[in-house]
Amino acid sequence: MRTSTWSEERVEQLKKLFESGLSCSQIAAELGSVTRNAVIGKLHRLGMANTRPKEVRESRVPKRKRSAPPQPRRQTMIRDVLAQRDQAIASGELDTELSALNATEFDDSVPQAQRKGVLDLARGDCRWPFGDPSTPDFYFCAAPVLPDCPYCAQHVRLAYQSTQPRVRNISPEERARRVLHGQRLAAIHRARREVAS
Repeated sequence: MRTSTWSEERVEQLKKLFESGLSCSQIAAELGSVTRNAVIGKLHRLGMANTRPKEVRESRVPKRKRSAPPQPRRQTMIRDVLAQRDQAIASGELDTELSALNATEFDDSVPQAQRKGVLDLARGDCRWPFGDPSTPDFYFCAAPVLPDCPYCAQHVRLAYQSTQPRVRNISPEERARRVLHGQRLAAIHRARREVAS
């Protein structure tokens, strides 16, 4: 037969400890052989759960407001690299930058000694792949990476896209050429649809 853990003496002690301002965890530790949840349950059954004296409630330390979580370093580094790219786009260096980052041209600029296979990669090596994984010519860049990022600075520009709208400096002649090209393509597609139907 189980004996109750709440004798009259313990209930009185519980009431005194609760009115003195102790938390339920502290009361459980003070009473011994009861859990915090048992203390909460008993206070509810006694109708005392929300009846803490006003002085005790006011003396408790207010909860700290949660601040915004710090931005991870990886996102900050990527954002900085993309901001540099956006500045290059805005200053009109877009064409030279994109040709410099063209995969075929960049392929030759990775030194032979720097290239690594999948089994040779170590922590801190760039994971940018080159070639077909099913061929023996497949390798990774293996340049030093940005902190908390799988790629080096050059490959971050290729791997991550900026959320900023791209502003391109296009001459009026180039814009007119592109519009005319688009109109020609639309006419060709219309003609093909008419022939097919």
